[in-house]
Amino acid sequence: MINFITRYFTSLWAFITSPFRAIWRVIVRIFPPREFTVMDTPRGNVYTFNQSSFWRFTRFCGKIGLTLWATWSTYVFVYHRPLLQKRTQQLEEVRATHARHMSDLQTYLAKYNDLTRDLNVTDDKILRAKDLSDSEKEKLMNSRVKTWGELDFLRTRIVEMLRDEEFEPEYTKLSELSVEYELTRAENEELKRRNIQMAETMAAVADADNIIVDAVAALTKENTEELHKNIKRVNSTLVSLGLNELTLIRNANKHSNPLVGSAFSPIEFDKTLDAKYQKLADGLERWNGLRRLNQMLPLGKPVNARITSNYGTRNDPFTGKPKKHRGIDFAGKIGTELMAVAPGRVVSAGERVGYGTTVEIDHGLGFTTLYAHLSRIMVSRGDWVRPGTVIGLAGSSGRSTGPHLHYEIRYKGSPFDPTKFVKDE
Repeated sequence: MINFITRYFTSLWAFITSPFRAIWRVIVRIFPPREFTVMDTPRGNVYTFNQSSFWRFTRFCGKIGLTLWATWSTYVFVYHRPLLQKRTQQLEEVRATHARHMSDLQTYLAKYNDLTRDLNVTDDKILRAKDLSDSEKEKLMNSRVKTWGELDFLRTRIVEMLRDEEFEPEYTKLSELSVEYELTRAENEELKRRNIQMAETMAAVADADNIIVDAVAALTKENTEELHKNIKRVNSTLVSLGLNELTLIRNANKHSNPLVGSAFSPIEFDKTLDAKYQKLADGLERWNGLRRLNQMLPLGKPVNARITSNYGTRNDPFTGKPKKHRGIDFAGKIGTELMAVAPGRVVSAGERVGYGTTVEIDHGLGFTTLYAHLSRIMVSRGDWVRPGTVIGLAGSSGRSTGPHLHYEIRYKGSPFDPTKFVKDE
C-alpha cells in the first residue's frame, strides 16, 4: 500500500485529497473562470472583474437550492395545506360527535336509572298491595308495562351507541324519549284502527264492484239481445256472402270514420284477476260491435214506397226475354226524395251506362248502395252522408220505362238480394 502511494502520489495528504481535486477539476471544466468588463460611460473608466470557478459554482448551487425550495413550498401549499385543513375539520367533527355522544350517553344513563327506580317502586307497590281495587291494580300493571317498554327501548339505544361507530343520536333531552315512545304507541293504535277501516272499506268496495259488474253485464246482455234482432233478420243473407256475425263485429269495431267514430280497442285483463271482468269486457266488445254494425249496415228503405220489381230473373221490359234483375225497384214519381239508409261516403255521383243518373255510397265493411235512374243528384263525390240525408230525386233516366228507383246493395262490388235488408220482419 505504501509503495502504491509513494509511486503515484507525492504524499499521504495528496492521496486523501485526490478525489476532491478530481471533483473540483470537473467543476472547473463546467464553470471555468470568466472576466467581464464594465464601462463607466460618464467618466470614461473601464473596470474589469474576474469571476472564479468557485464563485460561479456557488451561485449555481444557490439558484438550484432556491428553485427546489420554491417548488417544495408550492407543492405543500397546493396539496398538503387543503389536506391538512380537511383532516383538521374531520378531527373537529369527530371531537364534536364524541362530545355529543358522551352527552347523550349521560342522558340515556340518567333516564335508565330513573326508569329502573320507577320500575322497582311499581313492583314494590304491586307486591304490597292488598286492599287495592281492580282498576288501581290494572293501572299499576299498565304503568309497569309502559316502564318496561321504555327500558327496553332505551337499552336498545344504549347498545347501539356503544357498538355502532356511525350511530347518530335521536334524542338530546329526557322528555323527548318519553314523548317519542307515546307518539309511537299512538301511531300504532292509529294504524291498527285505519287497517280495520281499510278492510271494511275494501269489503264494501268489493260488494259495490260485484253489484256494478252484475248490473253492467245484465244491461249489456239486454241491449245486445235488442241489437241482435236487427242483425238476425239478415243472417241468412250474410251467410250467403260468406260472412258471419263474429267477423262482422270485429271488423265493425276496427272501422273508423267521422260519422261512426273511432275504432274500439278490445279490453284485455290480467288472467290472474277474476274471470268476471274479462267476461264483462267481452260482452262490452260484442255490444259495441253490434251497435256499430246496426249503424253501418244499409238496413232499411231508401224511400217509403212499394216494391214493383224484386231481385232475380225477370222478363226484360224492353226485349221481353228473361234477364237477371240486379236490384229492387221502388215505385215513385219524378222528384220523390231518396234517402241514404246508413252513414257513408259518396264514391260516385253521375251518369252510368244503363243506369242513367246514379249515386253510389260506401258504408264500410265492404258494403255499398247504388241509386239509379235519378232525375237529380243532391250530393257530390266525396261527401259524407248520414241516414236520412237526401241524396237525389227519383226519375226515369237511363234504360228505364217510367219513373222509379232502381236500388242495389253490393258487397265488395257484387250485387246480392237486398230484400231482407229493406224489409222489416
